Amino acid sequence: MGSASASTSRTTDVAGSDRGQGKNQLRVGRLVKAHGLKGALKLELYTDNPERRFVPGAEFTLQVPEASPWHGKSITVREYRVMNGNSVVFFEGVDDRDGAEGLVRAILWIDQDSDEPEDNAWYDHQLVGLDVVRDGAAIGTVVRVEHLPAQDLLIVKSNEQEIMVPFVEAIVPSVDLTAGRVTVTPPAGLFEDIADAEEPDAEESDAAADSAQ
Repeated sequence: MGSASASTSRTTDVAGSDRGQGKNQLRVGRLVKAHGLKGALKLELYTDNPERRFVPGAEFTLQVPEASPWHGKSITVREYRVMNGNSVVFFEGVDDRDGAEGLVRAILWIDQDSDEPEDNAWYDHQLVGLDVVRDGAAIGTVVRVEHLPAQDLLIVKSNEQEIMVPFVEAIVPSVDLTAGRVTVTPPAGLFEDIADAEEPDAEESDAAADSAQ
């Protein structure tokens, strides 16, 4: 599932069904840095409920590069702590700093509990096809969602162009599934080329006016 930004209280998880053998999964965290000498890793949270997600024995599917020895494997939580304001996790079989270093930047996915939906999270198939609205006007359609280690991207098609929109709350403040739209407040330049293409220049407008006379 997907949401706004991992650095805010609103999660940015986008879940798909292509992991875990067809099961819907939630992206709940990213391992950002080895911590200490006993295999701990600092954790960037993509969930509002870390105490529920990272209980001892919880098993996660790993998203890592194909070259990683962890590719295609899962991993099990041994312990979760908050240390100096940072979320830290220990895993079974990862007992030293070298082992932890091999997991840095891995993304953690977990099977979704059908009766416990994640707050502010959406499935890929729910987002694809939504209208993208800026300043009250539709400017495109979500055609797919791409999951990158740093963040998710909405791929928006507008005037035959595909625009990559970071799926963070500052840029995508609202997702309204009932209304079928995503509201965006993009930074300057992100959609300007599209706006320019939509508006004929002054010379074209003058030529059209002359031909109509």
